[in-house]
Amino acid sequence: MSDLPRIVCVVAARPNLMKMAPILHAFASPGIKAQALLVHAGQHYDADMDGDFFSTLDLAAPDFRLAVGSASHAVQTAEVMRRFEPVLDQTGPVAVLVVGDVNSTLACALTAAKKNIAVFHVEAGLRSNDRSMPEEINRVLTDQVAELLFTSEASGTSNLLREGVSASRIHFVGNVMIDTLRRRLPSAPSVAQVLGAANLAGFIADGAPYALLTLHRPANVDQPQRLRALLDAAARLSADVPVLFPLHPRTRAMIHEHDLAGLLDVPGLACMQPQPYLSMLALMRAARMVLTDSGGVQEETTALGVPCLTLRENTERPITVTEGSNAIAGRDPAVILALSRDILRFGGKAGRVPQYWDGHAADRIAVVINAWLADRRRRRP
Repeated sequence: MSDLPRIVCVVAARPNLMKMAPILHAFASPGIKAQALLVHAGQHYDADMDGDFFSTLDLAAPDFRLAVGSASHAVQTAEVMRRFEPVLDQTGPVAVLVVGDVNSTLACALTAAKKNIAVFHVEAGLRSNDRSMPEEINRVLTDQVAELLFTSEASGTSNLLREGVSASRIHFVGNVMIDTLRRRLPSAPSVAQVLGAANLAGFIADGAPYALLTLHRPANVDQPQRLRALLDAAARLSADVPVLFPLHPRTRAMIHEHDLAGLLDVPGLACMQPQPYLSMLALMRAARMVLTDSGGVQEETTALGVPCLTLRENTERPITVTEGSNAIAGRDPAVILALSRDILRFGGKAGRVPQYWDGHAADRIAVVINAWLADRRRRRP
């Protein structure tokens, strides 16, 4: 290993890779006085999709794989901590950098904090104010043990200050996911290419409007009545505009477990396998609207200026609503359909791109970390 101070960077699921990629690229640039080591917790893992993301994002293979896999929240969090601690013992890092709000984010932050290793949290301060969401618990607790907190929007800074976090630890840097989007968007395929690869050639006429749907949150897909209502809304919307529905593995399993596949058997709705990152960018960029429960998709559609309806009662990314192209639709099929039809008639919200969503968030993070490392060297005896 290099003699430079080491920072262990943790990913656990595909959205984490889009957030981590620009940070790792920034660490690799001249002038950065630290060595980044990548740990993949394997909280959500699919060999084919995972490999595609690493190659698409120009990422080297992880230095460590914890291969935790799926489990209950308690078991998964505990197992990540158990497997992560030996990595810290072996590598002796000065800091652990975590992104987002998955269980591995909290688990690795807690493990580092208990070993007196600094924690850096990227995407800090986001709050849905809904403590029934496991992600909200992960966000709040991770922020409380972090030494450097990097926020993507002004609400994150306000939330942290209200929760008693010192202003000196908070750094508004912008959105690293948008760094990746701006870098990779020129390489995205055409919609026709994506549909051809999915055996859906001709489902949408060239240039014709369509809606893109994504669902994966347990609060939406694990409750059969709620899932039924959302699928019913999608089926009814498909009578007005074609709907493309890449099926998350969890969602697909719940549809079959609750015998709901018949709701999707309508001519205007096409289910697809989970799509590679560039294919999803292509589908979002050209969509008339996107319906989703994903926080990352809310951000990406805002960056692309594509109208988005969030199928939840809240969002931890309020700037996508106040400034961006997102609107909270909730889960009532009648409301979802009414808002969707308004978009089809009147064009929907284009919004504007928020401050620092400019493709340089990771560069700002690197500057702050370099300053932290320099201060650490000055303070050492």
